[in-house]
Formats: sequence, structure tokens, C-alpha cells
Amino acid sequence: MTTWRRSWLMCACFSLVCMPALGWFYPEWKSGIEWPMPPIIQPGDATTAPSDAIVLFDGTNLDAWEGGEKWTIENGYAIDRGNIKTKEKFGDCQIHLEFASPEEVKGKGQGRGNSGLYLMGRYELQILDSYDNETYYDGQCGAIYKQHPPLVNACRGPGEWQTYDVIFTGPRFNEDGSLKSPGHITALHNGVLIQNHSELLGSTKWDEPPKYNAHPERDSISIQFHGNPVKFRNIWIRDLMPAEEMPGENEGPLDSPAATDGESSTSQSDAK
Repeated sequence: MTTWRRSWLMCACFSLVCMPALGWFYPEWKSGIEWPMPPIIQPGDATTAPSDAIVLFDGTNLDAWEGGEKWTIENGYAIDRGNIKTKEKFGDCQIHLEFASPEEVKGKGQGRGNSGLYLMGRYELQILDSYDNETYYDGQCGAIYKQHPPLVNACRGPGEWQTYDVIFTGPRFNEDGSLKSPGHITALHNGVLIQNHSELLGSTKWDEPPKYNAHPERDSISIQFHGNPVKFRNIWIRDLMPAEEMPGENEGPLDSPAATDGESSTSQSDAK
């Protein structure tokens, strides 16, 4: 037997005999935490929501929304005709929606395909036709309005369907109304990361700097009307609130979010 074969055989024997013994001297580390089993769900696909999601619009009706009667439903999508907000209230959540700006290009800047997804009625992720359409960067599609521009411009062309996938962590407030922890948004536009755990500096308004006003840990999701007939389809949401913060607990004072409050939201939209 050659020297190298003898050496290889000795190493193999050592591994077979000694490695289990080393495992006995160095036992596996375990956290000691008794985790509950994660729920088993069906993940859905490009046209269906995960089995644990709440479907907000499936192409047939807008019953989950206040103001949904303003919109036009046709061919499995809905056309934005006015501000709407969910009847159910949410805090931490995952949201999926699909939208398409008008195929016929009219206007420029903020006047093209403008709408907005408002988390808790206060924190806007901008919807805009930003395909070959220059505007201020913290107001283009995918921006947290007037706070954070998107990491990249991932817009498709006018009339093409686009997706938002948003992970939202709402802010928390102390009993005296002071800020305990800020909110954060992570967002993917057409599958591309555009907001990476971006910190909210407060509410997103056109005419005021961002600031926090204490509010409950759940509030409505709203979609803004800015005068443009933006189309929407396949909207669903997953409730990610921790069990100890479910409805009825830790609710603070409520302010009045401009984005969902009838006339005030319309005037804000017109100004943008």
C-alpha cells in the first residue's frame, strides 16, 4: 500500500471512530425555548392570496371598503374614482396589491397616474406613473411620501400591471402619547426591493413636515384618489400584529388622518 493511501485510510478511520466521541464532548447547543409550531398555510400564487390572508378585493366587489361604491369594477379590476378605506382596521401587516396607471399618458410629474397606499390612513407609499416621468424623488412611485425616495425606479410603462408587496410595522406610543417606537416600511415594487425597513418620521403630508400624533395600534388602510383613473386588482392583507396587541388592548388616543377624512383628503390630493 502506498504512503498516501495509508494516510487516507488512517484519516478515514479517525473520522469514523473519533468524530462521534468529539460530539459527546461537545454536545449540540439548544436555545431551550419551546417554540409553538408555525401554522401551516397554503401560500397562494400569482392570482390567489395565501390561505391566512384577508382578501380586500378579488375582482368582484369592494364590500371590504368604505366608499367602494365610488369605484367602477370591470373585467376583474377596479378603477379609482374616490378615496376609499377598509372597514376593518389593521396594524402590523403584509399587503399585496396590483395597479396600473392609465394607458393614455396625460399630464406630467405628480399629475400622471397619481394615487397612494395609506397605511393606518397616515403613512403613504406613493403610487405614480414614474416611467419616463420626472418629479421630486421623494414623491415618485415607491417613495414614502416626502420622507424616503425609493432605492430604485422599478416602474413599468403606462397601462402595464405592477405589484406592490409591503411589510409594515406600525409605530407604538406610550400612555402619555409620546412616541415609544417609530413605524417602518419594507416594500417591493414589481419584485424589486425599493424600501428596506425604512423608518417613518411621522405622518406623510403635502403641506406639513412629518410628525407623530398618538393613535391606536390599528386603523384603516386607504387608497387615495388624485383625479387619475388608476386601476387596481388582487388586493390582500395578512395581519401580523403580535397576539398580545390584538384588538381591544393598548389603544391610545386617535388623531384625524387627513388621507382618509373626506374633504380634507381631497384637498390634500389636489395640492400634491
